[in-house]
Amino acid sequence: MNEKLHHVVIVGGGFGGLKAARRLLRAPLKVTLLDRRNFHLFQPLLYQVATGALSPANIAAPLRALFKRQANMEVLLDEVLDVDVSARELILREGRLKYDTLIVAAGARHHYFGNNAWEAFAPGLKSVEDATEIRRRVLLAFENAERETDLQKRRAWLSFVIVGAGATGVELAGALSEIAHHTLRGNFRRIDPGSTEIVLIDSEERVLSPYPPDLSEKAAQALKRMGVTVRLKTKVKEINSRGLVIQTGDTEEFMASHTVLWVAGVTASPLAGAIAKATGAVIDKAGRIAVQPDLSIAGHPEIIAIGDMALFTHQTGKPLPGIAPVAMQQGRYAADLILARLQMQGKTPPPFHYKDRGTMATIGRSSAVVNLGRWRYSGMLAWLTWLFVHLTFLIQFENKFLVLCQWAWNYFTRNRSARLITGSAEAAPGAEKHTK
Repeated sequence: MNEKLHHVVIVGGGFGGLKAARRLLRAPLKVTLLDRRNFHLFQPLLYQVATGALSPANIAAPLRALFKRQANMEVLLDEVLDVDVSARELILREGRLKYDTLIVAAGARHHYFGNNAWEAFAPGLKSVEDATEIRRRVLLAFENAERETDLQKRRAWLSFVIVGAGATGVELAGALSEIAHHTLRGNFRRIDPGSTEIVLIDSEERVLSPYPPDLSEKAAQALKRMGVTVRLKTKVKEINSRGLVIQTGDTEEFMASHTVLWVAGVTASPLAGAIAKATGAVIDKAGRIAVQPDLSIAGHPEIIAIGDMALFTHQTGKPLPGIAPVAMQQGRYAADLILARLQMQGKTPPPFHYKDRGTMATIGRSSAVVNLGRWRYSGMLAWLTWLFVHLTFLIQFENKFLVLCQWAWNYFTRNRSARLITGSAEAAPGAEKHTK
């Protein structure tokens, strides 16, 4: 590859990084995509891996395979530790890498709002490992309940608490309900999985708070019909091996549960903090780095931040949501910005503008909510819309075909074939063992 070509380095093979790389397909540039993982992960379907509906390979695609025909592109497997902005070099775990333009799209991880010790007892859902760990804990909970003779302790094994009633929390709650009431029916001899208690907790006034109130209410009613208990205006005060302490108003109470799942917040990749330190840029409480209207860092036009790492408030005065469409549109804009700079001889392209094409969340079998601006609907039609959109955005054809077949099988049989307990057979850290 010609070393004299303008070198664009993209950090992160998520939605934003992938879109930027593909947009530069035939550009006279040298492009390097760098990621700690060798695959692109379709994060919106991670909850289905966590609940045994899909296997990890169904929602992941090897990065090298995706770009094998892109001649101007190379893929590196490494981790960025820091950035030397004066030398325009990334400091990697395995050496250094020069860049002319840097696109940072390293994403985000779950955020415990200063209570990082809770992670051991309440895993988040941002990676394949997170999903398989949640799947392990959920399935082990039923196994331990089967062997527990003390009724009170058995109830703690059959209590699942999800913290965070956004789209992921609602989807997880619905999926757990289907597992308990349908998938595992008749699988055990001593317990009735249908007696499982699923609680969804959020400090907001309604589930799916970014959605219109009528859709939030429809989602809440759908969850209620599925046997999910929704606790709103409720804060988590403590999480430990026995359960969690919650506060509603001035009242505190303890909920016994060995399976607490955390989807209440995210924080940007630590790379955002490293770049902010090196450039003097501002970061917010969620660790996102403030960007200019063209997504670049103030004083450093050669560094562009997109996706969950970027704090973009120029359009509405509020940060853009951390969702895939935002990252993809920003990735496309970042690529076009680079091409414009090289071809327009210093002319300034128009600022980034996000086009909101709507949001949607599935709740369970034949149940979802869709918000497309003027068009808002729920139920079976919304569920079919959700299926179509998510299949469309899956990267590789074989992934789409495999997921479609798996969804069809799950729908008609109510079975989840990926119910595998992998890793250690031990329960969550500190959880009590069953009574022998």
